[in-house]
Amino acid sequence: MEFAKPAQFERDARRVSLVGIVGNLILTLFKAAAGILAHSGAMVSDAVHSASDVLSTIIALVGIKIAAREEDESHPYGHERFECVAAIVLAVILFFTGFAIGREAITAITTDLTDASQATVPGVLALIAAVISIVSKEAMYRYTVHYANRYDSSALKASAWDHRSDAFSSIGALIGIGGARLGFPVLDPIASILICLFILKAAYEIFREAVDKMVDRSCSEETEAAIRACAERQPGVEQVDMLRTREFGNRIYVDIEIGADGGLSLYAGHVIAELVHDAVEKEFPKVKHIMVHVNPAGPGGNQSER
Repeated sequence: MEFAKPAQFERDARRVSLVGIVGNLILTLFKAAAGILAHSGAMVSDAVHSASDVLSTIIALVGIKIAAREEDESHPYGHERFECVAAIVLAVILFFTGFAIGREAITAITTDLTDASQATVPGVLALIAAVISIVSKEAMYRYTVHYANRYDSSALKASAWDHRSDAFSSIGALIGIGGARLGFPVLDPIASILICLFILKAAYEIFREAVDKMVDRSCSEETEAAIRACAERQPGVEQVDMLRTREFGNRIYVDIEIGADGGLSLYAGHVIAELVHDAVEKEFPKVKHIMVHVNPAGPGGNQSER
C-alpha cells in the first residue's frame, strides 16, 4: 500500500471511476435490453443494480476528490473523512436498490403461485447477458480493488465491492434464468431475491466499515503492538507509558507517551521524541501524524495506562 500525493491519488481514482462509469453504462443498457427482450425479471433487476453502480461510482469519485484536498483553516486535520461520507451515501443507495428489487421479486413470486399462466420463461439472450455480466464485473472489481488496496481508500473499496456484488447478483440471475428455462419459471424471481440479499449484505458491510472510520476506531492490536515496538527500539526510550491510535479516513493518528531518563535536559528529551516521531512515520506510511510526549521513566514517571 502506498500514500502518494493527493493529486496522484485523485488522478488514479478518476481513471478507475471513469472505467467503472463507462463499463456500467454499457452493461446497464445491454442487460436491460436482454431482460426485456428475453422476458427475464432477474436480468432486468440485474440491470437496475448496474445502473445504481453508475451513481455509486460518481458519488465515490466526488468523495475522493474532496478527501484529496489539503488541510485548510476550517479543516486543519485534512478532509480524508469525506471518503467515509461518500461510502455511507453509497451504502444507503445500495440498500434502497436491494429493497426495491426484493419487493418486485416477491410480487412476481406471488403472481406465479396464484396464476401459473402469468409465469414467463426467459429467453437464451438473458443467459448470455448474465455470463457477460459476470466476467465484466469481476474484471472491474479486480481493477478497482487493486487501486483501493494501493491507497487504502474506503470509497474505492466500496466501489469495488459494488462491482463484485453485481457479479454475484449476475450469478444468481444465471441460476434463476437457467432454472426457469428448465421448467421452473418461479426460479427467475427467486434469483431476484438472492440478488436483493447480496446487495443488502454489501450495503451493510460498506456502511459498517465507513462508520467505524468515522468514529475514531483504534487500529488493530497487531498494528498498535508494532508501533509500540518501533518506539521502544529508539535510543533513549526506556518504556512506552501510553499509546492511543485512531483511524481518520484512510490514515492514522497516533498519541504516544514514552519514558526516558528523568535527568536528561529538555533538549535531549526533545531529540528522543523526534527520533520516535520520525521512526514511526517512516515505518508506518499510513500514520499521518504522531504526537509524542516524554515522561521521566522510573518510579516517579507516568506509569498509568501502560
